[in-house]
Amino acid sequence: MPDIRTPVVAGQFYPASAQSLKEDIASLIDNKAEKKDCLACMLPHAGYVYSGKVAAETVSHVRIKDNVLLLGPNHTGRGADFSIMTKGSWQTPLGKVEINSTLAQDILQSSKHLKSDSVAHAQEHSLEVELPFLQYFKTDFKIIPIAFMSQDIAALKETGREIADVILRKNIKKETLIIASSDMTHYEPQNIAQKKDQQAIQAIIELNEDKLVEKVGEFEISMCGIYPAIVMLSAVRALGAKNAKLIKYQTSADATGDKNSVVGYAGIIIY
Repeated sequence: MPDIRTPVVAGQFYPASAQSLKEDIASLIDNKAEKKDCLACMLPHAGYVYSGKVAAETVSHVRIKDNVLLLGPNHTGRGADFSIMTKGSWQTPLGKVEINSTLAQDILQSSKHLKSDSVAHAQEHSLEVELPFLQYFKTDFKIIPIAFMSQDIAALKETGREIADVILRKNIKKETLIIASSDMTHYEPQNIAQKKDQQAIQAIIELNEDKLVEKVGEFEISMCGIYPAIVMLSAVRALGAKNAKLIKYQTSADATGDKNSVVGYAGIIIY
C-alpha cells in the first residue's frame, strides 16, 4: 500500500469533522466570485479562524485543475532542503488526495535540487491546510507536494524554471495549477505589518521574484513562504503569466481585535 500522510493539524487549525469543516469553508467562500483559469495563486496557511477568509475567497476565484503543485515553506526543519513527495496520498477530513506520481517523478528527475523525501512533509502544516479549500470545490485532482527550506535564491529560481519546463514539455499547462503557501509579516503592529506587506505584495503582483527578495530584505519582512513564492514566480513567468491580482488582504487583528501584534495574510491569483 502506498503511504498515506495523515493530517497533523486537523482539530487545531481547522475542524477535524468533515461536516464542521464543510460548514466552515461554506461560511468563508465568496459565492459571487467568477472562476478564472489561473496559472497559480498564493494562499495563507494559518488557522482558519485567522486566515481562512483570505484563503477561501481567493480559492473561490480559481478553477481547480487536475494537477495541483503545492509549494510551501518547511517550518519544522526536518527533511531535505528541497523536498518533493513522489508517491502516496494525503488524508484530510474531506477524504484522500492522491499524489500524481508520474508528474512528481518527472519533476524530480528534471531538477538539480529536489530530493524525494516525505520527512519534510510529515509534520508540516503549510500545505495540509490548503487542501480542504481545494477539496471543497473539486474532488478529483492530484497533488505534487514540495517543501523548501533553502535560502539559495538562484537554486529556487532554477527549480521554478525546471517545473515550468516539465509542464510545457508534457503539454499540461491548462491542467496544472501552482499554489505557493505563505503568511506575510509576523508579530508586528498592524500599521507596520500592512506597510511592509504592501511592498512584498506589489512585487508579487509585478511577477518579479528579484524585487520580492529585495523588498523582503530591505524592509525585513518576516514572510515565511518567500522561498515557495520565488519558485512560483519563476515558474509562472516561464509559463507566460501576464497578470496577477490581490484578492484579499487582512491580518489576525480581524479575528482577534489585537492590533499590537499581528500576522498578515494575502491571497493573490496569477493568470
